[in-house]
Amino acid sequence: MNRRGLLAAGAAAPVLAAPNLASAQPQVLWRSAGSFPKSTDVLWGVQEMISRRVAELTGGAFQIRPFAPGELVPALQVMDAVGGGTVECGYTAAYYYIGKDPTLGFGTVMPFGLNARQHLAWIHHGGGAEIMQEVYRDQGVVALPCSNTGAQMGGWLRKEIRTVQDLNGLKFRIAGIAGTVLTKLGVVAQQLGAADIYPALERGVVDGAEWVGPHDDEKLGLARVAPYYYYPGWWEACSQSELMVNTRAWEALPKQYQQVLEVVTGETTVWSLSRYDMLNMQALRRLIAGGTQLRAYPREVLAACHKATQDTYAEIGDRNPRFKRVHAHWDRFRRDVQGWFRVAEDSSANFLAIAERS
Repeated sequence: MNRRGLLAAGAAAPVLAAPNLASAQPQVLWRSAGSFPKSTDVLWGVQEMISRRVAELTGGAFQIRPFAPGELVPALQVMDAVGGGTVECGYTAAYYYIGKDPTLGFGTVMPFGLNARQHLAWIHHGGGAEIMQEVYRDQGVVALPCSNTGAQMGGWLRKEIRTVQDLNGLKFRIAGIAGTVLTKLGVVAQQLGAADIYPALERGVVDGAEWVGPHDDEKLGLARVAPYYYYPGWWEACSQSELMVNTRAWEALPKQYQQVLEVVTGETTVWSLSRYDMLNMQALRRLIAGGTQLRAYPREVLAACHKATQDTYAEIGDRNPRFKRVHAHWDRFRRDVQGWFRVAEDSSANFLAIAERS
């Protein structure tokens, strides 16, 4: 048969339908409770992106429906709902739940600790994920890192902080172990969900508050109720949040879907971190132009906070053997990786100096 005959035969042949991927795979529908409101477009955007990408990569067979705080459970009860099986998964930060086990703080960030790159190195390659498995298992969840804010700011204050004594009696919204640290210096630490921060600061329920960084803080309107914006956020050199999955739901999930979740949460981590770095610089410029007064914490204050942090770690470790073990592992890694970063930063500075001279 000549070429023309082949083409004619091909045209007459029945057309094979494309395979229906969704019907070929198990249908799974999950609900995802969240700790971050829709107004925080990057944090909420991660939860939406996970839902969208999981559906795309499974041909619509695996669906995760995202819910904002209060729609299913309150913002600071997401891990409880996931661990208890009320929902299959949830998007939250482990350090919101240090009242259950202070070791959970290592899943998010610790004061005077790791930046985003260092934290991800510890989790993925430094043994952090393995040593934290036991901590999450006791809460009935599997934790998949899925977002990181990068470096955070030191909060909004109604009055300036000039000395350590200025911290005494200060009512301050803060999350995680840092709240315990600051109580040693006389601060009245309070943990509030995002939606409650602005009204608490406006009404004087708190004298100051930290949330995330310029982009998210601007969206919450914190500059309208406190003039001083402090840095560094020594308690959060980064802040990792996770997609927490109920252990039984995870074990029942097909292996392929587990892999999809691992791939997607890796994608959203990179997306969120890079997006915050781009948006924060723009927001900080707008805030300063609008009258925000940028302030650095005095060295005396930082030194007192650092000492209080080390004392806090030692005290918690004396009461909690697991915290002590995880802290020792984390701290060894911290010393090593930060030593490398100092060398790398010196090298980068030298490269820049050479380039500027050329």
